[in-house]
Amino acid sequence: MEDADRLEAESYRILRSRVDLSGLPRFGRAVTEHVIHVTADLGYATDLACDEEALAAGVDALRHGAPAIADAAMVAAGISGYPVICKAAESLSARLARTANITLAAATARLAFGEAGPGAVWLVGCEPAALAEIMSRQVQPALVIGVPAGFVGAAAAKEALRLSGLPALTNVSERGGPPVAAAAFTALLRLAASEATDPPHHACQS
Repeated sequence: MEDADRLEAESYRILRSRVDLSGLPRFGRAVTEHVIHVTADLGYATDLACDEEALAAGVDALRHGAPAIADAAMVAAGISGYPVICKAAESLSARLARTANITLAAATARLAFGEAGPGAVWLVGCEPAALAEIMSRQVQPALVIGVPAGFVGAAAAKEALRLSGLPALTNVSERGGPPVAAAAFTALLRLAASEATDPPHHACQS
């Protein structure tokens, strides 16, 4: 076992000794455990809002190679082993934000949707405004991982996402950020890889 794998296994052992997540459904448990592993914040055990059907849709989308879209470079940088679309650093995003009189986050989301189209997995770890753009433009996502952090607007944006009817993974409090978005995505990506090799099963009923 490589050192990184050994450290991760030990981290999981410790978190499972401190919080019992065995009652959660399979996908929700995997996401919650990996977020706690990455952040060392046990508060996510009750803070994450995991909808098993939405997570299953996200896993299925990733298993079939759906586009992944990140709202910020810091979110994209936390993901390895899967291509991620991120328009935040492109000059065209800044130009669109000026000409359309919208935030850079909204411009980034518009351009990314223009490239990826519907059925993508969206990751929002920095900008609440990106969630508003996703909800308003009817992007038909496979899943929205919406976990921006901050005292101004973040919790309200996440609540709006939960109420929007879109398939979503969010958290309730002001906490969050790029590491949480990337950790949740990584957990789903691992599940997608497992789904590709495991015998057929009814994951949503676990």
